Amino acid sequence: MFLTILSVGARESWWEMIPKGLRLVFSLAVFFVSLFVLAVVLYLAGLVVVGRKRALLTDAFIISFLGTILSTLFFMFISYHWVALVLSIVVWLLLVKRLYETGWLGATAVGILAIIIFLAVTVLLALLFGILYVIFELIL
Repeated sequence: MFLTILSVGARESWWEMIPKGLRLVFSLAVFFVSLFVLAVVLYLAGLVVVGRKRALLTDAFIISFLGTILSTLFFMFISYHWVALVLSIVVWLLLVKRLYETGWLGATAVGILAIIIFLAVTVLLALLFGILYVIFELIL
């Protein structure tokens, strides 16, 4: 998303700026970094909502891996994006419910808290690296 924002003023998309030989490596690196960050965020949210005994880091990795793969497949093969979005949300909640051994309300709470933690970390990192300055310069 950050690369897309920065490439708004550019003549080509950020994906085309990456040399063709490195696109697969770049995609895999982004996937694994996202997987790690998502697993840590889900683990922290799970610790707060369901406790230390039920929220394991390995479960968070499994949730983030399966959720990412299945959501990607839904958006690739289902032409109605609203249906794919609803299916993705249901799958994420089912994974959290099953692996964290909680109910629907607990899974929803983990999901909402994970979103809040992710946004807070993103804003803090953006402030740390001065990215917000660049974004405001592009917007204004």
